Amino acid sequence: MAFLDARSLIGCRHRLRLDAEHPDMIAEVREDPGVQQRREAATAHRTKVRDELVAAAPADWVVIDPRLRAGEKAAATMAAMEAGAPRIWGGLLPQEPDTGRRGGAEFLLRDDDRGGYIPIIVVNHKVTDPRRPDPADFHPLTSDLFRWQPRRDKHVKLRPQPRDQQRLAHLYRMLQRHGMASPALVGGAIGLAFDRILVHDLTNVLADYDQRYGDRIAVVRGELPTQPSKVPECRQCPWWVRGPDGNPSCEGQLALMRDVSLVAPGSRAEVLRVHGVQTVDELAAWEGEEPDDWQHGPFSETVVTARAWIAGAPLVRRFDTVSVRRADVEVDVDLESYQEDGAYLWGTLLDGVYRPFVTWDPLPTEDEGRSFGEFWTWLMRVRADAHAAGKTFAAYCYSRTAEDKWLYESARRFAGKPGVPTTEQVRAFVDSPEWVDMFQAVTDQFICPNGKGLKKIAPVAGFGWRDPEAGGEASMGWYRRAVGYDADPDLSQRIRLFEYNEDDVRATQVLRDWMSQRAVDEVPSLSDFGRGATGGPEGGSGA
Repeated sequence: MAFLDARSLIGCRHRLRLDAEHPDMIAEVREDPGVQQRREAATAHRTKVRDELVAAAPADWVVIDPRLRAGEKAAATMAAMEAGAPRIWGGLLPQEPDTGRRGGAEFLLRDDDRGGYIPIIVVNHKVTDPRRPDPADFHPLTSDLFRWQPRRDKHVKLRPQPRDQQRLAHLYRMLQRHGMASPALVGGAIGLAFDRILVHDLTNVLADYDQRYGDRIAVVRGELPTQPSKVPECRQCPWWVRGPDGNPSCEGQLALMRDVSLVAPGSRAEVLRVHGVQTVDELAAWEGEEPDDWQHGPFSETVVTARAWIAGAPLVRRFDTVSVRRADVEVDVDLESYQEDGAYLWGTLLDGVYRPFVTWDPLPTEDEGRSFGEFWTWLMRVRADAHAAGKTFAAYCYSRTAEDKWLYESARRFAGKPGVPTTEQVRAFVDSPEWVDMFQAVTDQFICPNGKGLKKIAPVAGFGWRDPEAGGEASMGWYRRAVGYDADPDLSQRIRLFEYNEDDVRATQVLRDWMSQRAVDEVPSLSDFGRGATGGPEGGSGA
């Protein structure tokens, strides 16, 4: 008998089918350390939320014992709702053999005005962002954590999370089955900030949910076929490199099929298939106008990407020349963070010398403010010295999103500590031409058939990482061991993190030199993948 919870409503349909058909193989797969750590962080967050909410009004709460068996939890939850408990924590709803639904909510809130219950979930991600005082056509509904009073909130803007809405719709349908759903047709989400309840109107979500659920439960029951297709989820999926019962993996199947998703993953492949393009070769041979529903950047570049993939070219130049901003004094910067707890390491490279600014106190810690202040003070001193000597200055990172985020977050969290800048000082720096994003330089000047991550691009420039397991997800596990979250601190993991961080900053420096000196000679240009490459028109699309 097949059951489906809300987690399976978002993500790859093919993975869902393989998981359902081969549970024994999945049980043997070692869970990705990053996934495990995110789950543990989510559990800790929910425990904190539960303890604070229940402590504020113990008499209002029924807390379902997490040690109970599933059937006992469901019976206890139903009994609490039938008794009209104002607030229920850890509720599990009865499984539905006919529909296949199963699931539970962290928080079930009694609707005193209309009757029934409102499902509220607790998630370990942001559900809103601060809104600056600017005009807006829409303000989300939020409520106080301890008193249900939904109101339009002008202080935040919505951070779209389709998975949250799907889960709330799933829970609403389960409550509805037992006559326990509030007629208000809403659900709530408490996010990482734990400062308010974001209220979701489910009126327009339920129809999409019903269609999606019907499709997914049919997949799980073996009633609908599925095919592999490359999506972002593939990076952490065991089926990408491992096939069931000796069959090829998803990666192997797609390579044999020369599937178009290899060069146009995700929704791009879906659009192309609608237009009869199933393979990389068919895309490379495209002639005529681009599809009228194409919304994924220049279509001609997508065609060139397919041609470059066939030719085995890891990069294609968009222009006759390749350039990157250079300076007399150049500093490379890379940070390491852990979940949303903070940034524990700011690594720098100046004149070939690696300098880390670090705290090994387990995050979150006030000592993070000390290490950040020292990093910022050093960086600004190097910058000022360069200016005083009449020299130009630039600091480089790769994909500035994380660096910018933690520069602002650190300035805000540790305001007033020695060396810590104001958010205005951070903004002045990151908005200046002296803060250079090498990812943007690559994106602007190259087409990248195999991806644009630093681990994909730097090897083209001749750089290699010392640690074969180097990567963001792996570093999460190294950090846990380095600071002793689960046992005594492992000092060897600290060395491993330093080497990983140092290799990242050296990689940006090598990439920059390569772009300035050799890339134009070593990387083919768009013109190399014109008509002569595949028989198609110049640039990949015809007049």
